[in-house]
Amino acid sequence: MSNIIKKAGLVFVGAITGVMLSLNFSAIAKKDSVEAVHPLPIEELRTFAQVFGRIKSDYVESVEDKRLITEAINGMLVGLDPHSSYLDKDEFKELQIGTHGEFGGLGIQVTMEDGLVKVISPIEDTPAFRAGIQTGDLIVKLDDTAVKGMTLTEAIKLMRGKPKTSITITIVREGEKEPLIFTLVRDIIKIQSVKSKLIEPGFAYIRITQFQEHTGENLAQAIKTLFSESSTPMQGLILDLRNDPGGLLNGAVAVSSAFLPKNALVVYTEGRTADAKMRLHANPEYYLRGHGRDYLHDLPSEVKTVPMITLVNGGSASASEIVAGALQDHKRSVVMGSQTFGKGSVQTVLPLGNDTAIKLTTALYYTPNGHSIQATGITPDILDESENDDDQRVREADLNRHIANGKKGEKKPETEKAAQKSTNKPKKENNKKNTGPIEFGSSEDQLLTQAMNYFKGITTSPEKKGEKSDG
Repeated sequence: MSNIIKKAGLVFVGAITGVMLSLNFSAIAKKDSVEAVHPLPIEELRTFAQVFGRIKSDYVESVEDKRLITEAINGMLVGLDPHSSYLDKDEFKELQIGTHGEFGGLGIQVTMEDGLVKVISPIEDTPAFRAGIQTGDLIVKLDDTAVKGMTLTEAIKLMRGKPKTSITITIVREGEKEPLIFTLVRDIIKIQSVKSKLIEPGFAYIRITQFQEHTGENLAQAIKTLFSESSTPMQGLILDLRNDPGGLLNGAVAVSSAFLPKNALVVYTEGRTADAKMRLHANPEYYLRGHGRDYLHDLPSEVKTVPMITLVNGGSASASEIVAGALQDHKRSVVMGSQTFGKGSVQTVLPLGNDTAIKLTTALYYTPNGHSIQATGITPDILDESENDDDQRVREADLNRHIANGKKGEKKPETEKAAQKSTNKPKKENNKKNTGPIEFGSSEDQLLTQAMNYFKGITTSPEKKGEKSDG
């Protein structure tokens, strides 16, 4: 029996080696630069084959080869960093649907921490938001199934589902003695990418909740409407990127381009391959997909010069950090709020055939002045701590296996110090169980009030990183 397993293992090593060699040569042929070919780790492949054989022969239940190979691929990618992953047919389809801004589920942005699902933030106007799910909540049970031991992908699959079906979520929340139980009804999550209004004549408010396929076009329409509806010349514009988890890169370039001079550098990337080295400018070729009409060409000229404030917090990640960093580096906008998430890595979706794909981290983002966003984020010009949940947030630097910031001399945000400061604060009674989080842009939004006071020259209490700018 052992000889059979040994022979099977050697055959498996040969098959795997052949496949990897063909993939390796294919990848090398596609690269612009010639790199040294590293020999395959035959000993490790032999060990892999032995484990495969032992599982097939000795595991308590029979396991399909397809499942073992899929889990092995999953393990390779998950072990790299928090954002690389394997996408099966359903996940690949959901990813494509998500960029269009509509999917079935609860409306929660989550990550994995210590084997539990942790809420980064609820998405506005969703079942989770309305029920009062909060940043920092730990999801320990989905219906009767314990989350411990699940992968993040498995947990998300359970939370998503057909609209009008219900799920019971058990949550552990800091400051609560007993777990909280929420019964939520799944819904079609239609994320409105751009929301806008006139706060008062001459002062515009634009909120971007996520960077989707049509975010640039929606922003352009919002700008035209606001400028035409204001009864007085525009004196200030507030761009709200709080709790915006990011999305499509071309959407971030489009939003930045609306406010920056033409051809200004928005962001650049650095990676190992030629394709991973990009410099994206405020130019239609970098934000239009295909040969469509440039929806930014007829914006009011004042949008390039009107004083701006960009609002950010610990939930501002990826594409929203790109926008905030570009506007800050070009001194186009004052950035106000708290340290952003620090998700400065580029994921490329690489289709594998059979409607599956891998999402692989291939590069890091840098702001126009060369600041690496990864694991540091964007530091606001005006720091504000009015949002009392911000110290509880999970940031990129807190995630297991996160990629370290690649720039020498740059310091990570003092998350430990912030956490210590949070623990020293007196505990406040939680009154948000049924009312849910404060709506951004509402009369209860303290940071928005701070921004308006800043525009009007009223003294603000938050600590300033630099002097007041007219931008």
